[in-house]
Amino acid sequence: MDLGELENKLQNCTSCGLCRTRTNMVFGKGSRNAQVMFVGEGPGEQEDLQGKPFVGKAGQLLDRIIAASELPPEHIYICNVMKCRPPGNRFPNEEEVDACKPFLREQIRIIRPKIIVCLGALATKTIVRPDARITRDRGRWVQKGSFQIMPTFHPAALLRDPDKKRPVWEDMKQVRERYKSF
Repeated sequence: MDLGELENKLQNCTSCGLCRTRTNMVFGKGSRNAQVMFVGEGPGEQEDLQGKPFVGKAGQLLDRIIAASELPPEHIYICNVMKCRPPGNRFPNEEEVDACKPFLREQIRIIRPKIIVCLGALATKTIVRPDARITRDRGRWVQKGSFQIMPTFHPAALLRDPDKKRPVWEDMKQVRERYKSF
């Protein structure tokens, strides 16, 4: 299966109850041959309306972070753990996360990035391990199979707490250096 087939399959997904409240399924954007994959938590209101990940204020900040990190757009892919917006932007429940995990795994399998940047707690728990804690584990590389994973704060957290900008910049400098070493 390629990304297009997976996206088409997800258009009519009914794996959890979020299918009844979504406006659009939000799949991903970027290069199908990305070396760096950014994985966020889930779509917000603007993402749900437009059907694209990271198009709101947090997405604009992520775009600036990626540009400042000098990561070429042609080597970037951006998606979320959750493909549908939970009502009121609430945190998704375990059943909803479990329903989306196979689709995220398939995106990762198809793209085969060298680096995965987990943006926030949900992405870190889903990709690294269930007991991961973003405040404890951010900034430390994790190796899983052929993937090098960097947990860091979600851009939305930076909008709420500007003190988190420095740690994210330190994490992104590590990502940039690792990327350049390939």
